[in-house]
Amino acid sequence: MKQLQNYYCGQWVAGSENGQVLYNAINGTEIASASSKGLDFGRMLDYGRTTGGSVLRKMTFHERGRMLKALALHLMEKKEAFYKISWATGATRIDSWIDIEGGIGNLFANSSLRRQFPNETFCLEGDPVSLGKNGTFMGHHICVPKEGVAIHINAFNFPVWGMLEKIAVNLMAGVPAVVKPATVTCFLTEAVVREIISSKILPEGSLQLICGSANGILDHVTSQDVVTFTGSASTGKMFKAHPRIISESVPFNLEADSLNCMVLGKDVTPEMPEFEIFIKEVQREITVKAGQKCTAVRRIMVPENRMEDVQIALGKRLASTVMGDPNVEGVRMGPLSIKRSSERSARKSRTTFQATRNCLWITR
Repeated sequence: MKQLQNYYCGQWVAGSENGQVLYNAINGTEIASASSKGLDFGRMLDYGRTTGGSVLRKMTFHERGRMLKALALHLMEKKEAFYKISWATGATRIDSWIDIEGGIGNLFANSSLRRQFPNETFCLEGDPVSLGKNGTFMGHHICVPKEGVAIHINAFNFPVWGMLEKIAVNLMAGVPAVVKPATVTCFLTEAVVREIISSKILPEGSLQLICGSANGILDHVTSQDVVTFTGSASTGKMFKAHPRIISESVPFNLEADSLNCMVLGKDVTPEMPEFEIFIKEVQREITVKAGQKCTAVRRIMVPENRMEDVQIALGKRLASTVMGDPNVEGVRMGPLSIKRSSERSARKSRTTFQATRNCLWITR
C-alpha cells in the first residue's frame, strides 16, 4: 500500500510507521496510509521560521502578490489531475470545483490585494499621531511580518480550498506555513502540495505539510507564531486552551461548527417564485458535497401552515437527486467522505431525509 509523505525541512519524508489507512469513499478500497511518526515538530517550525521566513520577509508586498498569482496560474494548469484524485473523496465535479478552483481563486484574490499596499516590505497603518509639543514626539504604526510560522489545522471537507485560502493570507503577509490537513482526505492535499513544491514558485521553507497526526506541535509554538483551526468547537477549544498557546500569547483563530438555517417567510405561498427559490436552495445546500460544507444548511425554518407544502416539494426535488459514483453520468451527489460524519449528523438531527443522508430540522 502506498504511504503518503510529509514535506518536512526541505524533503519528502514518510512516517516511521504505516499509520492510518485511508479509504476510497466510493468503493471502500484502501488508497494509502498516512503517518507523521518520527517527525521533529520543533525542528520543522524552526526550519519554516529561518529558511522560509527569512526570504519571505525580504520580499515586498508586490513581489509576494505576483508570487501568489504565478502559483494560481500554475495550479490552474494542473487542475484536471486534482479532479481525478478528488473523486476518491466522494466528490462530484461540482463539489470538486468548489474545493479546487475555489481554493485557487483565493490565491488570485489575495494576489490582487498587492495593489492596496506599497511596493515595500512593510506598510504604515493610519496617520502619524503627535504626542508632544511642537512635533518633537510622535507615534506611527508600522506593520511588518511576524517572524514565526502559521500553523494551519484544517477540516476534512475541503482538502484543497481549506489549505489555499489560509496560505494565501500568510504568504501575502510574508509568513511561512505548516499545513496539517485532516488525515482522511489528506491524499488530495498531498498531491497539490507536491505540485506546489515541484513548481519552485514559493521560496523553500515557506510551505511544509504534515500527513498524519500533529499531536505535540503546539508544544513548540512561540509568540511570533499563529495557529488557525477549522473543525469541531470542542476540539478547537481544547487546542486554544493549550498551555503553550496561553503562556506565549499565540494568536489562535478558531473556525468551528455552524448551525446555518434557511427561513421561509409567513407570507410566501407555493405559487410564488420565492417558494421555488427556497426549495431549490435548500436542496442544493444539503446535496452539494453531500451536505458536508461548513456553510451548509442544517435547519429549515417553516411556518406551521406551510409544513406539508415544503415537505412534499422538497421531497420531490430530493427524490430526483441521483446518488452514487460521481464518475457515472447523471450522478449529482456522491457519498460522505467519512462514515462517522453520517453517524454524528444522525445523532444531532430530529428529522433525517434518507434520500440525502443529511439532516434537516423542520421547526414549527
